[in-house]
Amino acid sequence: MSETLPPQAIRKLAPGRLVVASHNPGKVREIREMLAPYGIDPVSAAELDLPEPEETGTTFVANAELKALAAADLSGLPALADDSGLCVDALNGDPGIFSARWAGPEKDFGVAMQRVEDALGAAGPDAARTAHFVCALALAWPDGHVEWFEGRVDGTLVWPPRGTGGFGYNPIFQPDGSDLTFAEQPDAKAGISHRARAFEKLVAAVL
Repeated sequence: MSETLPPQAIRKLAPGRLVVASHNPGKVREIREMLAPYGIDPVSAAELDLPEPEETGTTFVANAELKALAAADLSGLPALADDSGLCVDALNGDPGIFSARWAGPEKDFGVAMQRVEDALGAAGPDAARTAHFVCALALAWPDGHVEWFEGRVDGTLVWPPRGTGGFGYNPIFQPDGSDLTFAEQPDAKAGISHRARAFEKLVAAVL
């Protein structure tokens, strides 16, 4: 009979300062609001003037880990990084880990959303408009220890964009079970998004 190994221990996060390893104001704001009830004092990588590492990973988890590890090493503080993106079924999962890059050097998500719509148009009239958002959260300590958590939400792409709340691809993503895009329900999105689902796992494990 094979021996059942005990589950690996999860390192707990103590109250105090934490680096949010992002230069995206919208993403930092969402994470800061999620951390508020837990005695965590978040400071963004931008506030600490930390550089943005090159995202060389081939998965959301890998990119979140490298950003969290870099911020923890440079700051000497625990660091939380997010890597997230939109995966469109008819585009073989694109833009995926390149979701931010589709917005170009100016980070113009109006351009990015148009690129997605143009690619769907090129795929033909029968191309499915189903898509999902993925979020990987990596929590790293200065000694190199990392915990990670992943969340996903499925939905459909709409056109033209609707709503002005949130950021990124929110105006074209309508989650399953809703008639509104994420951008039309920014308050509700905080509780049902891919980031919220990943964060629920993080809270349950480390806080």
